[in-house]
Amino acid sequence: MRRCYKGLACLGLARLVCLVAVLLLLYMPAAAATDYNRAFLVGEDFSNQDLTDDEFTKANLKGADFSGSNLRGVRFFGANLEAANFEDADLSNATLDSARMVNANLKNAILEGAFAATVKFNGAAVEGADFTDVLMRDDMQKLLCESATGVNPTTGRDTRESLDCD
Repeated sequence: MRRCYKGLACLGLARLVCLVAVLLLLYMPAAAATDYNRAFLVGEDFSNQDLTDDEFTKANLKGADFSGSNLRGVRFFGANLEAANFEDADLSNATLDSARMVNANLKNAILEGAFAATVKFNGAAVEGADFTDVLMRDDMQKLLCESATGVNPTTGRDTRESLDCD
């Protein structure tokens, strides 16, 4: 019977490699969110990406494509999102305050829990969008209710109901 007094030396090469891999995973820092603050990103393609917790504060994103992207927790504070495409995007818990979303495409987007207190939604397409628990101004809510239709295909929520339309 072989005795080990040297600790890790008795683990064997395969077990040692596994142990080192686990330790590296435990002590590696988590991937940091990308900072696009104040960037000029007009017409950029961010479609079908995981951008969770990224920051686009005061960025110019006019005409940018975020369709199909995971934008949970993203900060768009003060961003120019005019004519941006958010079709089928998940904007849950995103910070949209002071953003300009004029003529934005929000078809089938999920905005649940987003902070949008001072967003300009003039001309935004909201068919099938889910606005559950979104904080926004009364005038913007009424404006969106004028054209709100459909049911979100992911959450199953009616757009008009999620906006608390009369």
